[in-house]
Amino acid sequence: MALIAYDRSDASAFAATRHLGGDALNPWREAITRHLQPRPGMRLLDLGCGTATWTAAFRRWWPRAEVVSVEPSAAMRERAVTGPVLPGHAADLPVADASLDGVWLSTVIHHVPDLPAAAREIRRVLRPGAPVLIRSAFPGRHDGITLCRFWPETITALERHYPSVATIETAFGLPDAVLEPVTQVSAPSLRDAAASLRREAHTLLQLITDEAYEAGLARLHAAARTATGPQTDTLDLLVLR
Repeated sequence: MALIAYDRSDASAFAATRHLGGDALNPWREAITRHLQPRPGMRLLDLGCGTATWTAAFRRWWPRAEVVSVEPSAAMRERAVTGPVLPGHAADLPVADASLDGVWLSTVIHHVPDLPAAAREIRRVLRPGAPVLIRSAFPGRHDGITLCRFWPETITALERHYPSVATIETAFGLPDAVLEPVTQVSAPSLRDAAASLRREAHTLLQLITDEAYEAGLARLHAAARTATGPQTDTLDLLVLR
């Protein structure tokens, strides 16, 4: 099972607060393009697409490409901003053999319960040499993540529950991975981030105690009163071929 249920409450919180938009997507577009090399007729799978906001972005950026969206949670599929979104999960994809030019997973790899099985299935549907692009936080690489700054307990949760880069490389049998940090603007300001925060939208916050959450929330609101500038976060793009 996934680390959190992604029931209606989780899905509603995610849909309300976790969407990047506008210029915030530009660093990711640049990074993805370097490794994917989009072209007309390309087929890309958005795996664990959630509310399909990345699917929508890909279709805007590359209108002559085909984007296939797969999401296991019915509650997330109900909130998809574009469709169709197919039911399915990483170890059982409704996609033909060797039919894809890339697979994209955004903040989803930690929800995959059987990583080797998922790796086999993903490699089944990819054409030879096509990339797997994984956007995620990884153990030991938390310095640029706002949640870890105000909730240090999330660092332990990250180390305990999220797969490392080495674990993913081993599962896929692809040791020559590319790991690229990408910095995004997550909110116009820390004040905006604090005002819109919903615990249910963040796996790491659901993995800590209520007491730890409340203490971190107090730290966040105290810092937001004086902070200036946008809130930024640095996640990683892991590329496997």
